[in-house]
Amino acid sequence: MTSFLPLLAAVLVACTLLCWVGLIMARGGSEADEVARRLSVFMGGGTQPAAPERPRTGSPLRDLLNAFTDAVNPLLARGSYAGRLAEDLQKAGLRMKTSEWMLMVVGLGVAVGALIGLRFGTVFAFIPGPIVLWILSGFFLRFRQAHRTRAFEAQLGDTIMLLSNALKAGLSFAQAMSTVAKNGTPPISEEFARATREIALGIPVDEALQHMVERNKSEDFDLMVTAVQIQRSVGGNLAEILDTIAFTIRERVRIHGEIRTLTAQARMSGLIITLLPVGLGVFMFFLEPTYFSPMVNQTLGWIMLGLAIFSIMIGSALIQKIVRIRV
Repeated sequence: MTSFLPLLAAVLVACTLLCWVGLIMARGGSEADEVARRLSVFMGGGTQPAAPERPRTGSPLRDLLNAFTDAVNPLLARGSYAGRLAEDLQKAGLRMKTSEWMLMVVGLGVAVGALIGLRFGTVFAFIPGPIVLWILSGFFLRFRQAHRTRAFEAQLGDTIMLLSNALKAGLSFAQAMSTVAKNGTPPISEEFARATREIALGIPVDEALQHMVERNKSEDFDLMVTAVQIQRSVGGNLAEILDTIAFTIRERVRIHGEIRTLTAQARMSGLIITLLPVGLGVFMFFLEPTYFSPMVNQTLGWIMLGLAIFSIMIGSALIQKIVRIRV
């Protein structure tokens, strides 16, 4: 079994690199290809074909990857996980299909697992690689979503002022949202553009705003949407209400920024203290397995590792509790 391990690792790494190259090449023309595919449905005098054929891109590798992802998407759509993953990708601002994301994560996991298996000379060392990469991909999506939400909230004060000025100029609220979608900057312009498209398709304004709240999980935006919905029910001067909300949100963003600045050193210290022993242990495990082997091969070592992990978790939780100040 050991003699075939280098060959197996080489094949897996080659396949992974091939998938990565194809994915990178496909991202360049994916939006244009998708638009062309949708337009091709309406060609031919109003008769819609049962399975519209994706236009050729001129690159055999890109066409092969597109065909593969198109074949995998219907299989993934049967489960609820694909829907949640597509929603998470959208919240994170990643313009990727679920099949493309899963192909990238699985390919990277296979490559890491093959390298670990090649390092230790056993097939069993390959197994943790894909599992760990799949877990880390979830943390990466959560990080991107939190970063996008902070960027959304940072732009919210100016956006509300733009809505207020549009209403004072005589535009309706739906037209004011369209103005933000055209003149704003991402990510808030992307969200308002999607809400504008939903309204154009017949979805009520209140429901489109509620969809935005569910996608962004912003308390400030939820406050604005609640005020707009109340005003649309009972009446009142919406422009004046938006001015008041914009001032409140700007003050909250300013105070939140000051708090993050004052607690930056504590947060960085907590991150370093948490990751340093873990990184050092992993480094020693890979660099000198015989030196670190008593920690994973003896009962006392497992007990010490358990106590160390428990202590690190408690310390990290306490630091996060101290530095997390809600405004």
